[in-house]
Order: sequence, then C-alpha cells, then structure tokens
Amino acid sequence: MRGKVGLVIGLAAGYVLGTRAGRERYEQIKAQALKVWELDPVQAQVARAEAFGKSALAALPKAAWNGVVKVGKAVTSSSTSTPGQKLDAAVKAAKDSAKDVADAAETSAKAATTAAKRTTAAKSTTTRSTSSRAKKPATEE
Repeated sequence: MRGKVGLVIGLAAGYVLGTRAGRERYEQIKAQALKVWELDPVQAQVARAEAFGKSALAALPKAAWNGVVKVGKAVTSSSTSTPGQKLDAAVKAAKDSAKDVADAAETSAKAATTAAKRTTAAKSTTTRSTSSRAKKPATEE
C-alpha cells in the first residue's frame, strides 16, 4: 500500500512539474489537493500524528536531560570526594542515565508500532466496509 501511495504522489508531482497546461492547470491541481487535505478523515490522521509526536517522542529529550542533571549532581554532590571518586560517581550516573534513555526510546518505538498498527487496522476496516457495500449483488426482478 505504501508503494502505491508513493507511486501516485510521484506521478502527480511529475505531472505538475512537467505539464504544458500552464499555470491554470497547476492552480486546479493545487485547489484539489487543498480540498483533499481539508477533508475530515485526513485531518483526523494529521491530528493523531501530531498527538503522537507530542506525547511518545517527548520522552526522549526528557530522559536525556534528566541524565545530564544526574551526572552533574554526581560530580558536584560531595566536596570532600577525591577527583577519582567524583569520576566514578559520574560514570555510574551516566550508565544509569543511558539505561533510562534506552528505556524511553524503547517505549517510544513501541508506541509508534502500536499507532501504526491502529492506523493500518482502521484503514483495513474502512476498506472492508467500502468493499462490502460495493460488492452487494444486484437484485434480480
């Protein structure tokens, strides 16, 4: 399915860029594309993508920042520690933080997979319901 969509987009882009119909045809195509973009199902998917981007992927920068803070605190926490002890504490904090970032990345990846499966399931449900309506046999009189 992804290949078909890419092919259609490529053909449309090639037509728009290579057409000799001129500016008028370009404006017609642009207007149609805008109409499709503004359809409720398209905007619903856009909203889902935005929500996912704001929620699941926001965990990574937060985990990384928390790691930086932990390392900084480990280095500056004790003024009586030797430089070697401070280094050891910083290394330990960095390792713990790396685990936290890896966990956040794994969580984001799982969320992305789940969202992709939901989108695929929604598309197949829509396709099935549309297909079943289209395949109803004609009644004979």
